[in-house]
Amino acid sequence: MSLLGAPEVNKEGEFIVNIGPQHPSTHGVLHLKVWLDGEIIQKMEPHLGYIHRSIEKMSESLSYRNFIFATSRMDYLSAHINNQACALAVEKGLQIEAPPRAQAIRILLGELTRLSSHQLWWGCMGLDLGAVSPFFYAFRERELIMDIMEETCGARLTQNFMVPGGTMYDIHPNFQKRVKESLVKIKESFKEYDELLTGNVIFEGRTKGVGYLSAEDAISFGCTGPTARGSGVSSDIRKWFPYDGFEKIEFDEILDNGGDCYARYKVRMLEMKQSVRIIEQLIDNIPEGDYQAKTKNVIKLPKGEFYQRVETARGELGVYIVSDGAASPYRIKYRSPNFSNLSALEKMCTGAKIGDLVAIMATVDLVIPDVDR
Repeated sequence: MSLLGAPEVNKEGEFIVNIGPQHPSTHGVLHLKVWLDGEIIQKMEPHLGYIHRSIEKMSESLSYRNFIFATSRMDYLSAHINNQACALAVEKGLQIEAPPRAQAIRILLGELTRLSSHQLWWGCMGLDLGAVSPFFYAFRERELIMDIMEETCGARLTQNFMVPGGTMYDIHPNFQKRVKESLVKIKESFKEYDELLTGNVIFEGRTKGVGYLSAEDAISFGCTGPTARGSGVSSDIRKWFPYDGFEKIEFDEILDNGGDCYARYKVRMLEMKQSVRIIEQLIDNIPEGDYQAKTKNVIKLPKGEFYQRVETARGELGVYIVSDGAASPYRIKYRSPNFSNLSALEKMCTGAKIGDLVAIMATVDLVIPDVDR
């Protein structure tokens, strides 16, 4: 093995290059071992575990109220939705349902989370491919959402707001007003996003026909979210297995049969507009009533197995709980979307140039703590 980042000659004309775990293009502590013939990728091997924190085992030592918030530290850009999945799994075991007001608040906060995550992805993708301006444009709108999160939840990133039975608190009195004001600016920004990147001839040249993943391969690798939908695979959990009232909301599942980086890019761009559409349907129609169902101070699930899946910004998150009747889970397993999506990276990269690897990783939108857990 060579020193990190230094090429290692394996056979005549073949180099092995180590990218990461500290590298500008890896978006976290991911180590990629890449076999190159000139500029062409022959093989790629991800090495994981640099940020492994045993979150599943930690969750088994926490109560059914507290383990939920460990998942904020997995895909930290989907913290609200991760917490929602855990709360729903506990509610399934308790055979209770969050009140209608809590369900509406959960969806609103979840879609704001998805929107802010996609905005960060868009800015970072432009930066990865050499365009500096998109990063500042994306954070301009994302900051509006982060301010709303901070005022409502007391935190900007790992909000810890979802609890079994509903939400920890009611929404802030300014919530509806600030959300509607922010949506006006966010919708206007979509035109700028398209002008800066979507129709940019250089950007199209870096993404069209690059990183192809067929629908069959996407299914085989267990890909979900925009990575799968960019290959034409219908996988939106909000449509297939609705939760917290998604069955009552009108929105489209975005699919693109292109299978390349540009297709995955377009899926996320259109998903941002669908999130705005969902928020607009609910923001003036939040039901009155309680924001949390009554539960015991110490929650104990009946003996058995419980599974809940949700649609995060990167795909399907599954929460599997095995209960032995105690106050803490006997066994916890998280099915993370990033781990499955990463498994398809070599398939997308083989035969591509080393410069294409950065574009491909950008459109998979990896969050490494969700891979390692």
